[in-house]
Amino acid sequence: MRSTPMPAAQRRGRRSVLAATGLVAALALTATACGGSTGDSASDRAESAASQAVDAADAAGDGKIQIPAELADKLKEHGIDIDKWKDGAWKDWDKDKWLSEAKDFVNPVIEGLWKPDRMQSAKEANKTVTTQDASADQGVSDPEPAPVRATAEKTPYHDNAAPVGKVFFDTPDGPAVCSGTVVKDANHPGESNLVWTAGHCVHAGRSGGWYRNIVFVPAYNDLGKSEAQLGNATATEIAPYGNWWADWVSTSNEWIQGGSDTGGAGAAYDYAVLHVKPEGGARSLEETTGSLDVDFSAPSASEVATMGAWGYPAAPPYNGLQMFKCLDRPGRLSLSPALPTMYRIGCTMTGGSSGGGWFRVVNGETTLVSNTSIGPEDNTWLAGPQLGAGAESVYQYMSRTHGGR
Repeated sequence: MRSTPMPAAQRRGRRSVLAATGLVAALALTATACGGSTGDSASDRAESAASQAVDAADAAGDGKIQIPAELADKLKEHGIDIDKWKDGAWKDWDKDKWLSEAKDFVNPVIEGLWKPDRMQSAKEANKTVTTQDASADQGVSDPEPAPVRATAEKTPYHDNAAPVGKVFFDTPDGPAVCSGTVVKDANHPGESNLVWTAGHCVHAGRSGGWYRNIVFVPAYNDLGKSEAQLGNATATEIAPYGNWWADWVSTSNEWIQGGSDTGGAGAAYDYAVLHVKPEGGARSLEETTGSLDVDFSAPSASEVATMGAWGYPAAPPYNGLQMFKCLDRPGRLSLSPALPTMYRIGCTMTGGSSGGGWFRVVNGETTLVSNTSIGPEDNTWLAGPQLGAGAESVYQYMSRTHGGR
C-alpha cells in the first residue's frame, strides 16, 4: 500500500493534555509492508508553497480573495482559473471537478471562512452499512455487540480531552464535519502538527477526489453549550485553540481506490493523517493542546479488554455540538475474507463521530489504536480499522516529509 499525499489558538495560558478524567477510571486517557508515497515532489513543493502563500484576508474589501502574483502563476500552472477561484471557486464546485491528484490540490488558509454559524451548518460525513453488508463475515466476525449508550465528555474539554476536536471540510454537497485527534510526531518530539482522522473525511474514495477547506478545531465548543446558548458564545468558547488548516493530508491508496458510501473495500484502510498550521499563532499544535501516541501493533481484539471511542456525533439524536464517548470490549468485524478484520464496539454515536480516535491503555499510557469508520443504519455499534504497517507508512510519510513545520 502506498499513501497518497495532498497539499491541502491558542488557549489561555498553560498547555493542556487529555487528562485521566477524559476516560474516567475505565481507561484513564492521558495525553502525553507498505511504503509511503513520495508523489510528484516538484509539484508537491509548489502546492505547499501555494498553500502557505495565500493571504485570504479581504485586503481590498471587495469580498474576494487577494492572491499574490507569484501564487497566481503557480495556480495557473495547475490549470486553475484565478478569477474564478477568487470569485468563489474555492468553495463552489461540483462532482465533475474533483481534485484527485496531490499536484492539483490547493487548500489556502481562508481567514474567517469557518465561522461558528458555518460550522454548525456542516453535515455529518456518515458511512453506514446495511445488515447484509455487516453480516458478510465468512465466519470471522464476532457476535454483534450490545449497544453502548454514548456518554457526554466532561467540560471544559480543554481540561478533559483537549487533543480531540472536529474536522470541517467542504464537499460538492456543502460543508461537512468529522472528528479527529492530535497525535505525536515521532520524528519531531514535542512539536507535532499532526491530526489523525478517517480517510473518508479527506477524500471521497473511488467515486471522487479530495475535499477542500479542511480545518481542525480542537476542543470545539469547549463548554458543551447548547445551540441556543451558542448564540451568545465567544470565539474562545467555540474554538478555544483556534482553527488549524490542513496544508498536507495523506490517506491510503486502498481507501482512494475502494472507498464508498458504505465504506466498501476501503473501510479496513479508512484512516488519514493531516499536517496542520494555525490560522493565527506560531506554537505547534502539540504545544497548544497536548497529543497522544499512535499504536501500530494492531493488537487482536481478544487482547484488548477495553477500547474507548471519542467524537462529535452530528446525526440525530445528536447535533454535533457536544463531545461524546463510548467504552466497550472490542470484537472483530470482517467485511470480506480478503480484507483485514476491523475492530467493533457497541456505541450509539452517529455520523460526525467519523474519524474520532479509539484509545486503549498499555502500561499506564493511553494510545490511539483506531478511528471510527463505519456503523450500521440503526447506530448500535461502530467499527474502525486496525492500524498496522500500512497505517504506519502513511503516518511516517507525513512525519518525515511534512512534520516539524
